[in-house]
Amino acid sequence: MNFELTDERRMLSDSLRRYLGDTASHEATAKATEGETGFDPGLWSGLSEMGVIGALLPEDAGGFGGAGFDISVVFEEIGRAGAVVPLIESGVLAAGLLAEFGETEAAEAAIAGTVLTLAHAEPGSRYTLEHVETRAEQHDGGWRLSGRKSVVGFAAAAETLIVSARTGGEAADTDGISLFRVPAEAEGLTLRDYPMNGGGRAAEVALDGVPAEALIGPEGGAFDALERAHARATCALSAEALGLMETIRALTVDYLRGRKQFGQPIGKFQALQHRMADVLIEIEQARSAVINLAGHLGADRAERERHVSATKNLIGRAGRLVAEEAIQMHGGIGMTQEYALGHFAKRLIMVDHRFGDADHHLERFIRLSAA
Repeated sequence: MNFELTDERRMLSDSLRRYLGDTASHEATAKATEGETGFDPGLWSGLSEMGVIGALLPEDAGGFGGAGFDISVVFEEIGRAGAVVPLIESGVLAAGLLAEFGETEAAEAAIAGTVLTLAHAEPGSRYTLEHVETRAEQHDGGWRLSGRKSVVGFAAAAETLIVSARTGGEAADTDGISLFRVPAEAEGLTLRDYPMNGGGRAAEVALDGVPAEALIGPEGGAFDALERAHARATCALSAEALGLMETIRALTVDYLRGRKQFGQPIGKFQALQHRMADVLIEIEQARSAVINLAGHLGADRAERERHVSATKNLIGRAGRLVAEEAIQMHGGIGMTQEYALGHFAKRLIMVDHRFGDADHHLERFIRLSAA
């Protein structure tokens, strides 16, 4: 198998790395994440103008990519820079679902920079995609939604929310889940906004008879599309984690070369060399897992989801080891807010808590393999 990037993807990677290197410094990112939106609007506009959001979507939705390796190339560079932007929420999840159901105009608006977000997870759902208790009822020829959604990324900055709700079935059924487009200013919709540990912001969303702007896709048939969208989002998040690991590795190597004890760089001490070798091995395993998942996003459901869980389990374990070892080898400076490592390590640790942690995906992989 040829693991080399195509010329187009290599150009995208190089241009994105240069742009992020110039605009997404540690200081700028830290300042932006403390703001009301949780990200830098100027950086977001720049990514849109470069066509980065379009690289995440297929041509029939106005994009020019959408394949697994397009997603992994973009998000590895996002992770390498430690940039905090609503790219997974808006470009992969919300716009991806709109594109799949033929909502081309709304998907093209997302490509142009309109911030969207998917409101799917609920207080009692943990990582189970089919657990949806929010209800949608027909009212005067339309739909009204009632329920609660949790950890909705960048909800306060979004112009539109894509909300999952039940039009049939029980809380744990895969059938009966529908998707609705809801304006952020809709009557009856309230947000409780808060900062996230790894950067950015999220919100708890309460819906009290909220009128939906439109039903997206077939009534009661959204689960398969949600699962495919979360597979792409897991690939994106895993690639972002890989980029974070690469930057953490580079920071640690530089520190080991520059920090001296007993008249020599501490990188010459064999114990630290062994620990650094373990970090390098974990990063290479993570890279292989991301490549494997990116290459299987188009496979049938059973094979795709096994690769999703295998990759997310490995990324969770490798990310924790890389972050903890880097901080241990840095000592106290690795814990300071002013030093970039703290930001990258925190984001890497929090990757394990999105779309299912390592334990969840280990159990899921076992179930899928047995089936």
